[in-house]
This record gives sequence, C-alpha cells and structure tokens, in this order.
Amino acid sequence: MNTQLTSRISIIILSVVMIAFGIYHFTAPQNLVVYLPDFMPGGKIWVYITGAAFILAALSFLSHKMVQVAGYLLALMLLIFVLAIHLPNYLHAGDKEMQQMALISLLKDLALSAFALHIASNAKTV
Repeated sequence: MNTQLTSRISIIILSVVMIAFGIYHFTAPQNLVVYLPDFMPGGKIWVYITGAAFILAALSFLSHKMVQVAGYLLALMLLIFVLAIHLPNYLHAGDKEMQQMALISLLKDLALSAFALHIASNAKTV
C-alpha cells in the first residue's frame, strides 16, 4: 500500500476518534468533570474547552489547515492530561481497578500525544 495513502488513512482515523472524544465532552460533561484536578477552578468549562480542542484539532488535520500548530497543541494538551490527571490518579488510586483505568488512560493519551507530534513534525508548511 502507498505510504502516503496509509498515512492519510491513519490521520483520518485519528481525526474521527478526536471528534468522538470532543462530542463526548459536550454530551456528557458530568462524567468527565470528576477527573479535573482540585487545583483547577472553573469546573465544566474545562471539559467544554477540551472537547472543542479535540474537534478543532481533528478539523485541522482533515482540512490540512494549520496542521503543525494543531498537532503540537494537541500533543501538549494530552501530555498535560498525562501529568496532571492520569499520573496522579494512578499514584493515588483507591483500588486496583481504578489504578488500572488510570494507567490505561495514561498510556492512551501518551500514545495519542506521540501520534500528534508525528503529524505535526511531518506537516508541510506552505
């Protein structure tokens, strides 16, 4: 299979996943607000901002507009999630099941961040 086609298909798949995550942030913010660190004021507004960021990054990747900026910002946001949300949840989980879920989320966001960095670093600047 053509390398360029494979790359484009993988970016489309990532974009669909990011849009799904974004929509979930808007349709079920009450399920996500509980994961916000205590030091962050604002509550649900952060859930909505995150949902919008996921959707905007996906639209950037699909439209080939500002891909480098969107990729680096998405990677940064996901790394912040790893360090500010998932790692503390993993370290301070009350039981093994919660610790396992935090580890899965940590690894997922780390992998998505790496993919976003890869997309950003390979974006063609015009």
